[in-house]
Amino acid sequence: MAYDIQGPAQGDGLADVLERILEKGVVIAGDISISLVGIELLTVRLRLLIATVDKAKEMGINWWERDPHLSAQSDNLLIENEKLLERVDALESELARQLDGKGDHI
Repeated sequence: MAYDIQGPAQGDGLADVLERILEKGVVIAGDISISLVGIELLTVRLRLLIATVDKAKEMGINWWERDPHLSAQSDNLLIENEKLLERVDALESELARQLDGKGDHI
């Protein structure tokens, strides 16, 4: 009895499947909520989009353009925050110095 070994059926390769998924786009969405006695303790919202940037924009999805953590604005915000913290420290030091000076004259 002879057995013929056959290769996989005529199908798409991994690259073809990946290209098709990216071209069409895949969205996976889900919510997980943990409650105890009617009180919500934890909610996890998951939104996953697998697509090319062009396809996502075509679908009206472009949140990464406005997210300060993913854009060039994040560096500017960090620098601005650092400057503001330095100003607050300087003002607090000045205020403490003035209050100490008034206490000496009383």
